[in-house]
Amino acid sequence: MNKTMRRVSSFAAPLLHEYSRTCFSLISKDFFSHLSSLPNTPTTTNPINAHQPICPQSSDTLLKSHAFNTLVEQNPSQLSSRQRKIQERSQLEKSFESAKTIQEMLHVFQEMEKTFDERELGLVCLRIGLKLDQEGEDPEKAMSFGNRALNALDRDDKLSLPLAMTLQLLGSTCYSLKRFNDSLGYLNRANRVLDKLVKDGSCSVEDVRPILHAVQLELCNTKTAMGRREEALANLRKSLELKEMTLERDSVELGKANRDVAEAYVAILHFKEALAFCLKALDIHKTQLGQNSVEVAHDRRLLGVIYTGLEEHEKALEQNQLSQRVLKNWGFDTDLLRAEIDAANMQIALGRYNEAINTLKGVVQQTGKESEDRAMVFISMAKALCNQEKSTDAEKCLEIACGILGKQEKIFPVEVAEAYMEISMLYETMDKFEAAISLLKRTLTMLEKLPQEQHSVGSVAARVGWLLLLTGGVQHSIPFLEDAAERLKESFGSKHYAVGYVYNNLGAAYLELDRPQSAAQVFAYAKDIMDVSLGPHHTDTIEACQNLSKAYAAMGSYHLAINFQEKAVEAWEAHGPSAVDELNEAQRLLEQLKNKAAGLFDQNVMKALPLANSSEAGFNSTSGVGVSAIERQRSAIKMLNQ
Repeated sequence: MNKTMRRVSSFAAPLLHEYSRTCFSLISKDFFSHLSSLPNTPTTTNPINAHQPICPQSSDTLLKSHAFNTLVEQNPSQLSSRQRKIQERSQLEKSFESAKTIQEMLHVFQEMEKTFDERELGLVCLRIGLKLDQEGEDPEKAMSFGNRALNALDRDDKLSLPLAMTLQLLGSTCYSLKRFNDSLGYLNRANRVLDKLVKDGSCSVEDVRPILHAVQLELCNTKTAMGRREEALANLRKSLELKEMTLERDSVELGKANRDVAEAYVAILHFKEALAFCLKALDIHKTQLGQNSVEVAHDRRLLGVIYTGLEEHEKALEQNQLSQRVLKNWGFDTDLLRAEIDAANMQIALGRYNEAINTLKGVVQQTGKESEDRAMVFISMAKALCNQEKSTDAEKCLEIACGILGKQEKIFPVEVAEAYMEISMLYETMDKFEAAISLLKRTLTMLEKLPQEQHSVGSVAARVGWLLLLTGGVQHSIPFLEDAAERLKESFGSKHYAVGYVYNNLGAAYLELDRPQSAAQVFAYAKDIMDVSLGPHHTDTIEACQNLSKAYAAMGSYHLAINFQEKAVEAWEAHGPSAVDELNEAQRLLEQLKNKAAGLFDQNVMKALPLANSSEAGFNSTSGVGVSAIERQRSAIKMLNQ
């Protein structure tokens, strides 16, 4: 996803350059009426495909341009004041067109301000704003020009391509200034304008596609920064579709775009979906660049991560090794170093702990004493030692890693936070829960300051809540779990399995605090989510079902409790011989619920019996209980157990 987090105004700038070059000779009070009459056939550079054109000169433009050229050729002394003014304006337009740097553009613009009014300067302001945004050095200044362009172009409810480009510019500058809500507002409006231009026939799809592509990428960047990763991914997919309409099927750029989408899926742990896009990128890059290209090496390294996520560790290691060979040949030392650390982690996943340790011993010698890579090596070393049950040595490695990372918290907060999360998991493995919780809380403090990391805040809060629940801090766990559920829903969508896990833990906390109604509610959410995301027979879905049964039993709603426990039994039965123990336990719990339900029924029946004499009520003198009541009770219990 990082590769999509780039400035997309570079797509729009060349388009506007040609658009304005066509139209600047007509900057006058009649400009806007002319703009609406421009033909739709494209003739200039497409930001996605440099060979696709955009907006032609009309015959009217050519005639007026020719008129200006004729005026210039006349003797200045023969010109009227009106003609001299036209000549001066024409010369300023040409000077602006020939300006190469932002300084030159601003210098000419200062002169133009003396001659043109604010409405006439709309396209000029847009050009300058796009140039500033593309360079990325002064977003405030870019925004000021964007606002001036918007004031000039957003008039009389007339929609145009430059208006959409202005809205995209303002969305981009707001993103740079971390004003994400404002960015989203401008970009959504740009999207609507482009859609309407196509629907009402003002522009062709080919005209709109370059700007729409830029808008989709900016929407992806902005939503990612807001933690809304599922939504961001939809925009990234849309941008890929737009590229597929424009580029050749085996274009290298299209290969990179597919890899971007694969990386985005990996970021939300959707490895299965990521696989198809990564394989497509690999296929394109192998065809166009050959097996030993750097792009193929990057594809293979990502493929290794995906296979690791799918727990296909042998395939992951194979891709990693192929990637390493290419990176070594090209001299990409930093990438090679990290690929070697990845390989060690894959060896650990395969249980090859000694191999992993030997790999890491070789890597550590290539790292600087205070480098992040060195910290990563010691974390992986601790992981291998932990699996060998060498806890003391593992803790020493983690102390070294934390010492290095602590000095880099302000420089690389995201990378350090990710490392802290991994260290905390190792502390959990070694039953060092206080150390794990402390480190996670430190991580939360770092991440909460970063708007674009709200999804990570949700994940860390969920872990803190779970650990507090595990260690008896039930009351303290609830705020963390509730916060985690809301953040993860916002980031990954309401049906993501991670949200289901948080709800499962939150339900357990409520149940522990004798709040069965709250527990039943969130257990029901968890089950619904897991039914969709994992399937009804997944072990975690079955656990959610059994938890829901427990909550209803705690409320005394045995009919519902039995219903959900029966569903759990059926699901375990579907697993066959591999889940015999789980099935036996589920059946035991079901019988226990039926017995409790029967006992409760007995008590209710006794309370409801009339205190009449034996002759009137048909009493059995031995038992003191009415025969008809006993029969009704037995029939009811029999029906309940069916």
